[in-house]
Amino acid sequence: MALRVVGAGLGRTGTNSLKFALERLLGEPCYHMIEVFGRPEDIEVWHGAADGVPPDWDAFPSGYGATVDWPAASFWSELATANPDAIVLLSTRDADGWWRSADNTIFEVMRRPVPPDPVAAAQLAMIDAVFRARFTPEWDDEDAAKRAYTAHNERVREAVPPDRLMEWQPGDGWEPICDALHVPVPDEPFPHVNTTEDFRTMLGLGA
Repeated sequence: MALRVVGAGLGRTGTNSLKFALERLLGEPCYHMIEVFGRPEDIEVWHGAADGVPPDWDAFPSGYGATVDWPAASFWSELATANPDAIVLLSTRDADGWWRSADNTIFEVMRRPVPPDPVAAAQLAMIDAVFRARFTPEWDDEDAAKRAYTAHNERVREAVPPDRLMEWQPGDGWEPICDALHVPVPDEPFPHVNTTEDFRTMLGLGA
């Protein structure tokens, strides 16, 4: 199936909540970093893309109606080109808030020793490769990471025509997404999942 939504927003901008919301609206699965846990064969594909050996973006990832979060958001341009009818969804938050959240979750995991499990080690290596190639090799430095985050968002805004780009921030709820997809607003609260506290608890990072 062709993608209907290409998520260009980086992780820790409400992307897990967007995954649930888009699946509710589209009736199709949404590709998020979580999907890689259940699809270890994808790790090599993303790592190859970071190393300059891209997959067939017309066919990968298959079986999804939308993408959000890393690693797909790092390749939003390729995915948007391969799916010209898809809207490009740029989820953002203020750079300081983004850094605090990323630093306390994703980046803390990446600073840990390489895990003994080979699949987990391969996934961590893939994430590091994607960050270094498509974000910044200085992801662990606050100023460099915030510059890269701001530059990423500006590149999306400059490249995507206004009638195709939809910007969203946590707290915006259903309406902007439903307007862009031309679907009714659900009569239920917008999902709110994977807070910093949720993430740290899930991975045993402590309070």
